[in-house]
Amino acid sequence: MRLARLFASLGVRKLRLTGGEPLLRTNLADLVGDLTDIPGIDDIALTTNGVLLGQHAVDLHANGLRRVTVSLDTLDKDVFARMSGGFGALDQVLSGIEAAISAGLTPVKINVVIERGLNDHTALDLVERFRGSPVIVRFIEFMDVGNRNKWRPELVVPSRELAERIQARWPMRPVSQNYQGEVAQRWRFEDGAGEVGFISSVSQPFCGACSRARLSSEGKFYTCLFATHGLDLRAPLRAGASDAEIVQLIRGVWNGRTDRYSELREELRRTDPSAEKIEMNYIGG
Repeated sequence: MRLARLFASLGVRKLRLTGGEPLLRTNLADLVGDLTDIPGIDDIALTTNGVLLGQHAVDLHANGLRRVTVSLDTLDKDVFARMSGGFGALDQVLSGIEAAISAGLTPVKINVVIERGLNDHTALDLVERFRGSPVIVRFIEFMDVGNRNKWRPELVVPSRELAERIQARWPMRPVSQNYQGEVAQRWRFEDGAGEVGFISSVSQPFCGACSRARLSSEGKFYTCLFATHGLDLRAPLRAGASDAEIVQLIRGVWNGRTDRYSELREELRRTDPSAEKIEMNYIGG
């Protein structure tokens, strides 16, 4: 909470709880309530795999949560099990999405990571299911986050290709951003049945417009999803550092950031192929 207040004093207005899986945390709704009371914080969001969402949606909304993003890569049960390491809880995830809608956590956003040859053939199924509902499907290009997902360039399905597939079936047009620095490119269906989004970190990097910072559960501050190291804030906090000293540390790292991994991906992978990036389940998406 102290760090959240200090980040808010530096201009942070939006907080997102992610993971790992945040719904495994005891009393998460109470944490949401505490965060909404911080002066300057205008928006609290949550990213979840959706398995436990049905149990907590009402309580989360009652404590001030207004937005939720569910990670769901396919509606095919076999592909879902393969992508989740054999964890077959697709029905629970879909029930969780319905519970979020009923609780007022709308529009629900669904993040879909598309990998060629694995789930790209199921992409339009997600669009078809959620068109006309309070759900926005967002397709994310497969990224080399962390060190263990066996990423290769040929496995990336560019957003442009997906947009063409969807456009051929349901005419749509691009629309402007909701806010400056929004990472998803938005497209709205011509028939008024909602919209889809595309996050194109590989084919259309947006490093220069990125304003996101990440704080791990261990108190490390990261300025990039593809970071190899972070600033330890827990140690100075426990050593009795003042608010002014912590703010100075945060400001120094943020003002000095030079992160451009997505723009320099090919060069960095060639010159430093053994670089150990932080895993996504450690600092969130």
